[in-house]
Order: sequence, then C-alpha cells, then structure tokens
Amino acid sequence: MSTQRIFDVASVRQDFPILHQSVHGKPLVYFDNAATAQKPMAVLAAMQAYYESINSNVHRGAHTLSDTATAAFENVRQQVARFLGAREAAEIIWVRGTTEAINLVAQSYGRSQLKPGDEILVSQLEHHSNIVPWQMVAAQTGASVIPIPVNAQGEIDQTAYAGLLSPRTRILAVNHVSNALGTINPVKAMIAQAKAVGAITVIDGAQATPHVTVDVQDLDCDFYAFSGHKVYGPTGIGALYGRRAILEAIPPWQGGGEMIERVSFEGTTFNHIPHKFEAGTPAIAEVIGLGAALDYLQAFNTTDLHRHEQALLRRAVELSEGIEGFQAIGTAANKVSVCSFVVEGTHPSDLGTLLDHQGFAVRTGHHCTQPLMARFGVPGTVRASFSFYNTLEEVDRFFVALDKCIRMCR
Repeated sequence: MSTQRIFDVASVRQDFPILHQSVHGKPLVYFDNAATAQKPMAVLAAMQAYYESINSNVHRGAHTLSDTATAAFENVRQQVARFLGAREAAEIIWVRGTTEAINLVAQSYGRSQLKPGDEILVSQLEHHSNIVPWQMVAAQTGASVIPIPVNAQGEIDQTAYAGLLSPRTRILAVNHVSNALGTINPVKAMIAQAKAVGAITVIDGAQATPHVTVDVQDLDCDFYAFSGHKVYGPTGIGALYGRRAILEAIPPWQGGGEMIERVSFEGTTFNHIPHKFEAGTPAIAEVIGLGAALDYLQAFNTTDLHRHEQALLRRAVELSEGIEGFQAIGTAANKVSVCSFVVEGTHPSDLGTLLDHQGFAVRTGHHCTQPLMARFGVPGTVRASFSFYNTLEEVDRFFVALDKCIRMCR
C-alpha cells in the first residue's frame, strides 16, 4: 500500500526541472498554469521509458511489445475512469484535448440529434472551444446557440439561466471552471435543471481537473472533457467521458483503423465503445505520460494542494489592493487560483512584455474568451494563474515587479 506524500512546496519544486532557470537574467516565475502546467520528472521518465522499452502500436500486434504497450495504454484508461468517477473504462474516449472532445460531441451527438428550432445554451464565460463547435453544428442543423449572461462578478447569472431553459433546450454546454477568470460554476445544480427539461449536458473540465475533485456520477453529466497538459501531463492528449447509453446510440466522428469491426465495399460496421470513437493510431506515449501525471498528483492529499493554491490567491488579492488603478476582472466568491486584471492607464500586452523581462511568465489578451471580454468592456486582461509549485514569495515579488512595470508605462 503506497504512502501518501506530504506536501512541501520546496520539495515539490525539485520535481519540475523547467522551474530552475533564468529568463532575461531573472529567476523564472511561471504564472501561466491555466494555459499549460509544467511537467514533473515522473512524466518525462514514463514517456522516455515507453519509447526505450515497449514502443509499439496498440491493440493490433501479435507480439510481446504490442501486448505490453496495449496493457499499459488501457491501464491508464482505467486510471482516468477512476480519476473522473466514471462507471467504467469504456466510457473514457481518448482525444487530443478538451477542444477535440467538444468537437466530437458536437459532431457525433449534435449533428445526429439536433433539428431546426432546438437550442444550445452556452454561457458567456466559455472558451471559444465551447462556443465555436456549437455554432458550427447549429449552422449544420438549424439549431440556435443561446448565450447565458454573466454578472459583474464573473458568475453565470443563475436566474437568467433558469429563464432560458425550455423544452427547446437540447444541450447545455458550460465550463466547470472559467479559464479567464477562475470562476467555479455550480455545474451540478445547472445539470439537474437542464435534465429536468430533457437536455443533455456537456461540461468543459479543462480548468477544473487541476484544482477540484471531479465525480461525473455525482454531477450526473452526460459528457465531461479534460486536457492532459492542464494536469501536469503531456500536450496532445485528453479524455472525454460519455455516458454509455449515449455513446452507443450516436455515430462516430472520424473513420479509419481501430474504430471498425468489419469493412467491405458493401458497408462497414463499427467497433464497440470506446474504440468506435478512436480512429487511427492513438497518442500512446502521451497516454502513458498522462497516467504518470495522475499518479504524481494523487500521491498527495489533494486538499493540501488546493489549500496552498488558495493561499496564493488570497495573497495576490491582498497585495493587489496596494496597486493604484488595479481592477480585478472576475471576483466570484468561489474560484480557483486565477488572478485576472487590468490596470488603469496601461495595456495588458505592454504589462505582459515588461513582466516577462522581470522573469514573470503570465498570459495577456482575451484568453480565447472574446465574448467574455466584451461583457466586461476590456480588450483583454493580464492573467496570473497559480499552481501548487508556486510560492508565496513569488507572489510577493510579482506585485513588486508589477508596480515597477506600471510606473514604466505611465
């Protein structure tokens, strides 16, 4: 039985080699974790070990390497099913990331089920990847995309949401956590309301899985997606949870190898789930790397990680009060460790460039949430997003550097 690792930020930082470098002659402070998280050595080692010792295609070989690779690959599917609280591994589909997962649902479910007059509810908080695929399928089917308003704190307006629900609502597509603001949405309650009018629910979990515990059975959602690189795993891999009954009823999105049972020129029969949705050679090394990332995360008490991240956010909020002209964008009562802001008299991109020269990696711009930025009347924000490997001392230094950069802009 494995022993849970005690969280110590100094010890944790030793697991992430990329953090120990200088940028423009200054120690790197990586505050762009909402865009992509850094990778611990365990992930890099797992991927290297795959290529060095068992590199082979999965499911198709009649030899030892293929059998070993297939077992490792499918073990991670089981692991992800447990991570999300799915009923079974067959409800986990490999995708390149959350964007591909949502496109898969839009095309496989949406295109086959939607009709003129149907409505897809999408909040103003959404990443473009949870807006554009629905606009595309709406154009294909005659359905409509209906935006759910967001209040001044950056929270989904629940009264407005309830008023938009109707028998015409066929799909609710919302994020669990906002990438731009860090807002944690009350998705469980929203899902229950959507189900009451007969809608299916699609949850973008890309920003939630690094910060909150997810249980898709407790949420009672129909689809849930996340990206490996947000949870300290490789890029190019993610997972889509789908309820078995729905996955079995809808057509595949892409055709090719693996997703078939039998092919002839008279017709093709499709494979069972999840393979029906996994055409072609998958990202095998990346799946194995994702498994190592989840092993790494779950070696800790997740409460300790989340408590540390919240302490970083509280320090940022406290220090921001001393910055003249600082305006937080997104002040939800319930949010993850994301500090998104503008400063009067400066442009976010200028601040981002100046902060980079001080060694701070932050994200600036609209964060692929242009409708949300329009809601707040800003062209974009500076976004500092914190991980458990960041320190209070880094937050302190950030606000000293920010004050210096602001003075340089004025």
